[in-house]
Amino acid sequence: MDFVNQTGARISQFFKTLKKDLESHREVRRFGSGWLSGFFALLLAISGLLMVVALRFPDWFATPELEIVKEWAGFRVAVHAILLTSYALALLSLLLRPRKALGFFALMIGLSAALLGGANVQPEETRSWGIFFGLDFFVVNLLATGFMFAPLERLKPHKREQRLFRTEWREDLFYFLVSSMFVQLLGFLTLAPSEIINDNTSSWDAFRAAIAGLPWLVQFVIVLIASDMAQYWYHRLFHQLPFLWGFHAIHHSAQSMDWLAGSRMHFVEVILLRAVTSLPLFTLGFSPSVMQAYLGFIYVWSSLLHANIGGNLNRLGHWIATPRFHHWHHGLEDEAFDVNFAIHFPWIDKLFGTFHLPEDRWPKDYGIPEDVPRNYVGQFLYPWTRTGKKSDDA
Repeated sequence: MDFVNQTGARISQFFKTLKKDLESHREVRRFGSGWLSGFFALLLAISGLLMVVALRFPDWFATPELEIVKEWAGFRVAVHAILLTSYALALLSLLLRPRKALGFFALMIGLSAALLGGANVQPEETRSWGIFFGLDFFVVNLLATGFMFAPLERLKPHKREQRLFRTEWREDLFYFLVSSMFVQLLGFLTLAPSEIINDNTSSWDAFRAAIAGLPWLVQFVIVLIASDMAQYWYHRLFHQLPFLWGFHAIHHSAQSMDWLAGSRMHFVEVILLRAVTSLPLFTLGFSPSVMQAYLGFIYVWSSLLHANIGGNLNRLGHWIATPRFHHWHHGLEDEAFDVNFAIHFPWIDKLFGTFHLPEDRWPKDYGIPEDVPRNYVGQFLYPWTRTGKKSDDA
């Protein structure tokens, strides 16, 4: 029993050290300290392991829409290169860094991927459940948006003192994981209203054919405007009705803004939001390629609006949503309450009297004056357990 307790204590201490190492200050993370090599080793090792798991158990952990990527001849070569690079960086970190947690953990994860079969792993014979968890989608989504915005936040940050692993990064990463892994369930629930409408509106076929016949770019612009108009009123409603605010408060509880903060959203709100914004896309006859382009665009756009990227962009911010425009929506100041609901076009806020973008100024703080739990379970239950009133919040 003592051995079990001692082992548990050592594992707990190791993860505390790992967390401390990840959240260390900039001076400790300087070039040549082994932090960068350890961080990228860990990132690549986890990505490689999850891809190997998806290759081994495709019925359970692979997204069918990404099958074309996994069938590409160079895909397994890329996975192999990712794992080899993670080994090399982990060893470099172990050599350079006094604290060995980052390099050691990355090396262990990389070795686990190799033991599972590595890039040459073959699919395991499994019983299909008819449902899957998108591990591969999570990896692709994380790497694409992370490598796009994390460097920008370092090169041109709004808050220079904000660290990559800032307060609450683990909670937001977990939200990112949940929304990615449950992509099938979310897709089914959010598209249900659209399918009901399509099944009962055969008289719209001529109108849908006319929409599909429009030039591709015109269709895309219409989708942007239609979805933003629907989302504006949806968003505003969640601020006005106390019960709905309980769900939306989770998103606003983030006290720091970066590209990952946009993923913090209650599971119920994700379903309702996507159901509302997908209605014009899937019921009015837009071309499939337009819808696919919009879905990819909105993933990137949401990360951009929440990103810790500087630049006042005073004139542009009156017509196209910018990080500063959306940051004011998350501000803790009184002047930031119930403003800037649009996601793409601030002129919609101007049209309905909710536009706020003071020249050359950013919010000083973010969050809400409510005591929102810091863990996922507590936040999931918060809409039903909260005691705060809407009149006291944003």
